[in-house]
Amino acid sequence: MSGSWIICCNKKYSSKNGVHETDNTAENVQEKMKMKQEITLLNGVSLIVGNMIGSGIFVSPKGVLMYSASYGLSLFIWALGGVFSLFGALCYAELGTSIVKSGASYAYILEAFGEFTAFIRLWSSLLIIEPTTQAVIAITFANYIVQPIFPSCEPPYEAVRLIAAACICTLTFINCVNVKWGTRVQDLFTYAKVMALIMIISVGLYKISKGETENLKAPFEGSTTDVGCIALALYSALFSYSGWDTLNYVTEEMRNPERNLPLSIAISMPIVTIIYLLTNIAYYVVLDMPTLLTSDAVAVTFGNETLSYAKWIIPIAVAMSCYGGLNSSTIAASRLFYVGAREGHLPDSLSLIHIKCFTPIPALFFNGLMTLLYLLVEDVFLLINYYSFNYWLYVGLSIAGLIYLRHTQPDRPRPIKLSLFFPVAYCLCSMFLVMVPLYSDTINALIGIGIALSGIPAYYLGVYLPSEKKPTCLQWLSATTTKYVQMLSYCCLTDLDTEVDQTETKAK
Repeated sequence: MSGSWIICCNKKYSSKNGVHETDNTAENVQEKMKMKQEITLLNGVSLIVGNMIGSGIFVSPKGVLMYSASYGLSLFIWALGGVFSLFGALCYAELGTSIVKSGASYAYILEAFGEFTAFIRLWSSLLIIEPTTQAVIAITFANYIVQPIFPSCEPPYEAVRLIAAACICTLTFINCVNVKWGTRVQDLFTYAKVMALIMIISVGLYKISKGETENLKAPFEGSTTDVGCIALALYSALFSYSGWDTLNYVTEEMRNPERNLPLSIAISMPIVTIIYLLTNIAYYVVLDMPTLLTSDAVAVTFGNETLSYAKWIIPIAVAMSCYGGLNSSTIAASRLFYVGAREGHLPDSLSLIHIKCFTPIPALFFNGLMTLLYLLVEDVFLLINYYSFNYWLYVGLSIAGLIYLRHTQPDRPRPIKLSLFFPVAYCLCSMFLVMVPLYSDTINALIGIGIALSGIPAYYLGVYLPSEKKPTCLQWLSATTTKYVQMLSYCCLTDLDTEVDQTETKAK
């Protein structure tokens, strides 16, 4: 390893008697330099629930109803989506306990199918999936923050973008300082959004107890029988359940991941499914179908109908939901980039962690910068259409990897070993989720494929070519960037990186 890596880890200072001494903190840290295992079971549940329950259930849970055309069928599809998502989450529990690496699907695809496929998955996340998702969440947060100031008109474009940028910068700072700060923010905002949904559910149950169930009479009347519409309704439901893989991005930072990862999934999935079902029942009891389908913010409309002077709670709840969702997404994306750099698929500077805080500061800054750049795109909401194809393809590939590894590595330790029924069923479900965008939104799906394939030249130059054949300018830029990022952010390599380098050296 070049000398630039050792700048921080062997920092010297002058003591009172003028003798140069080595920084004991850095020296001690150098002995075991890796991210701390600070994420508990409760933190894990908060991360999953907080990422799954985003602003969608408050703003636009109408996609399922629009395609199913009846309350009864829509509730059945919401329940079916929860069951399918549970299958996927259980498969990730096995993958996460047998491949104890952060990075979720990227790490699993890398283990099963090799570098090229994993790099394309990472490239898609870097270019479109992560920054677009986070930019959209930040803008939604900003819109609901300024909504009370501009109740009867569109808020100023610049104000919304500046507030969104401030939200991104604040969360980046919090997660740079301490992992615990990030998890405490996540816990707080997850509790807040769940309490808001419990309030909505309580109003709905109160209405039902008073016999106000006119909207639920003949619940299956008018249900669609068109297979295509049912497929699109299920697709909308499954997309609302996405986010159950959040904890797998931070596996290495969990305490006792073999126990807490599957337990977090087992607790979170039923909670989210029940909340989604009961929240939709509450909406259906209070609002008729035309009102639901024409509302731009269903929860706000619900609050205006039922909460009287307390209706201001709903916009605040939506904003808090967005803030918590953005925090969990920031944590997950930064770990993805960190692991990608550690595997040699991104610049080395992104694989550094702070020598005292044990946080991946360069990866967090990179994630924040990419999201801020996407805030400059005026039609950023349109970009989200490009990644649905890629997202489900990679989730399906990672679970197909579970089946492949069962065949190629039968003796691999597996603390949890599912029946093959679960991964096979979810792979079939993933094929359906990949085909739906190709059928219903062909142009955007093809653009998404094009974005993924644009990573081939980057893979060839940055990963495939041996070091001696890589362009000199790229090597100089990478080394220089790494050196100054290390010095400015007071970071160094983790032990795992060093061990990997030593293994590679011995192999040569």
